[in-house]
Amino acid sequence: MSDKHSKATTEERAPLSQRKFRIKELEDTEAIGAMVKITIDGNEIRVPYGTTILEAAKKLNIHIPTLCYHEDLCVAGICRICVVEIEGQRLLQAACTYPVTPPHIKVKTYSPRVRKARRHILDLMLRHHYGECYSCVRNKNCELQTLADEYGVDFYRFGHLDKPEKPMDRSSYSVVRDMTKCILCRRCVRTCIDLQEVGVLEAINRGPHTNVVTFMDMPLSDVICINCGQCINRCPVGALHANDPSDDIWASIDDPKKHVIIQTAPSPRAAIGECFGLPPGTSVTKQLNTAIRRCGFSKVFDTNFAADLTIMEEATELLLRLKKALVDGDKNVKLPQFTSCSPGWVKYLEHFYPEFTGHLSSCKSPQQMFGALIKTWYAEKVGINPEDIVSVALMPCSAKKFECNRPEMRSSGLKDVDYGLTSRELAQMIKEAGIDLPNLPPSDFDDPVGEASGAGLIFGVSGGVMEAALRSAVEIVTGIKTEDIFKDLEITPVRGFEGIKYYEIPVTRTVPVPDILKNALKDVETFDFLKGTILKVAVAHGTANAHKVMENIKTGGKFSECHFIEFMACPGGCLGGGGQPIPTSPEIRAARAKAIYDEDKSLSLRKSHENPHITDIYKEFLKEGPCGHLSHKLLHTHYVKRGNKIV
Repeated sequence: MSDKHSKATTEERAPLSQRKFRIKELEDTEAIGAMVKITIDGNEIRVPYGTTILEAAKKLNIHIPTLCYHEDLCVAGICRICVVEIEGQRLLQAACTYPVTPPHIKVKTYSPRVRKARRHILDLMLRHHYGECYSCVRNKNCELQTLADEYGVDFYRFGHLDKPEKPMDRSSYSVVRDMTKCILCRRCVRTCIDLQEVGVLEAINRGPHTNVVTFMDMPLSDVICINCGQCINRCPVGALHANDPSDDIWASIDDPKKHVIIQTAPSPRAAIGECFGLPPGTSVTKQLNTAIRRCGFSKVFDTNFAADLTIMEEATELLLRLKKALVDGDKNVKLPQFTSCSPGWVKYLEHFYPEFTGHLSSCKSPQQMFGALIKTWYAEKVGINPEDIVSVALMPCSAKKFECNRPEMRSSGLKDVDYGLTSRELAQMIKEAGIDLPNLPPSDFDDPVGEASGAGLIFGVSGGVMEAALRSAVEIVTGIKTEDIFKDLEITPVRGFEGIKYYEIPVTRTVPVPDILKNALKDVETFDFLKGTILKVAVAHGTANAHKVMENIKTGGKFSECHFIEFMACPGGCLGGGGQPIPTSPEIRAARAKAIYDEDKSLSLRKSHENPHITDIYKEFLKEGPCGHLSHKLLHTHYVKRGNKIV
């Protein structure tokens, strides 16, 4: 073998004089952290040492196409659609993986070699990509389709499948896998393994025999999928999509015997406008209400009402656990208490840390609390047979589809929530009805729960559940107005996109137990048992971060000393859910968060315990107060036992 072919790396293939120059330049710049030169299509720029060509091109606003690359994921360099030509090198290089280092390199992003290579790569992908675009769930929002248009693909050079090679997997309530559309970019694999640390998907075999599969190629419903849908949000094509119930919902709307209601969560309202060309971070809450009514829904309710209810129930449950531990000396109390609003996180805990399920709050999520109330309290209030009510939940989350089908979610005597609908699916329903969402007049939510607080609203952001809980808990326990402690009611230590956040609040004064909690806290008159306590809380978003916290708790680390921990399965919290508009990125999620916080700031009512509708429902219906008998029956989880198995 010649010396030329025995040298594997670019460094080893470089001429000796060039290598000496590189060594000298590295010494001069101290390599890592230094600024180095690169010229792309005649444009020179200095970038930090190790920056990829793709990143450098973005700084120059030069477009290099990608498919396997995603801002949220580790670099893979698999698809090769981003190949570029580097002066002096024989082979084309992947821009997403090639680091910029001395000596000064010169790059061409659109030479004849590059253009032909990309076209051939596209043609090879299309050879194994089954289906017609017009019937695909990702039509007009497919990265492969966009590239085929950009590169003028007008026929299949290497042929095209005329029948699917693999069956579609529809076993999951949440995620549908159509692997005949898979282009083997492995974004789903990296999302599941690296971003979420679940590991349901893996690539097996090599070359033309490569395939993305589950464990033993089992259906999604039979493996440890947590239904988070993050794989859907990062798939560039239609190989993964949510299990869409919109046809069944249309059928219910068209049935004059059915009373079809919908509750809308805060995150979709801050994101659904993206499906209509609006920039990320455009809140369309009240226009969406109008659009939903024009689609034919009977009533539009605000999930934030149930989020306020969740705060009252979950905070009371925490106070009960603390009272049992500090006053009763009960050593079996499970602390820290974990939030239970995120069904993806709940399923993650059940799969990977089943010994800690006792730490979960028994509270249902706001979606399920509202569902139980719709078919009991609301049905009785308006005089409708619960069997004639079809309850739909607009959520940012594909796992909500699984959650509403769990067997324990039937405390009303019926299925509490009939259908979980994602932001993308409702956007499609609105388009199908010929409705121009951005230009609709605003309208309010329907009574009897037309008003909700900003605390319920911020549930949609990582740290929001914790902040909402603290806004009420601090005031209820200490008697101090929360805004006197936290300026503008913004509890910033639990905000932001840092993966794990930790905060301590010393309890220096206490007040008597308010009337609404006296039934739950029968044996104490005041919160003196908390005086001198340092309340320790934490927030984690994304199950990879949840894993870190859980491992820390297992080993007796600082998180094991917390009293309350908020977990969300999705990066950024609900606003980054698996049912949100595609694409997603850190910048898009930040814009959605800003929209939610800005809307919260605009409201006059920003604390859950001050919501008059919450006060009224405890007076009229849940008369024993939070964590009372009826509350436990309807608003808390009761696991169903089948044989020897808890399901």
